[in-house]
Amino acid sequence: MRHWQHDGTVGNSFSYLFGPIVAFLAIGVLVVVLRWAFNSRKTSVVAAAPTAGSQDEYGVLVPVASPPSYIDGEILRRRLEDAGIKANLANTLDGPRVMVWPKDEERARQTLIS
Repeated sequence: MRHWQHDGTVGNSFSYLFGPIVAFLAIGVLVVVLRWAFNSRKTSVVAAAPTAGSQDEYGVLVPVASPPSYIDGEILRRRLEDAGIKANLANTLDGPRVMVWPKDEERARQTLIS
């Protein structure tokens, strides 16, 4: 359907619908892309509070010390790291445990004894 515009040119009614249709399609595409992007990651980017487990729930890490407090465990862990041994301090259900890789177990025990 043709109609006269204010400047004397002839336009059609499709031109009045084209802008809103393109805008709604663009918004729809953005909604789909954003929902996909944010729903594809099922976990939060915020770190969850650590939970304690038993000492055998830490994969291949081996407990080498059972310090009486977390502070004492941190001191032992740092002593191992100063000796070049990678160590972790885990808060287990049985209390803090200093843990190392199996290949470092013997050396870690010797370091802690001396």
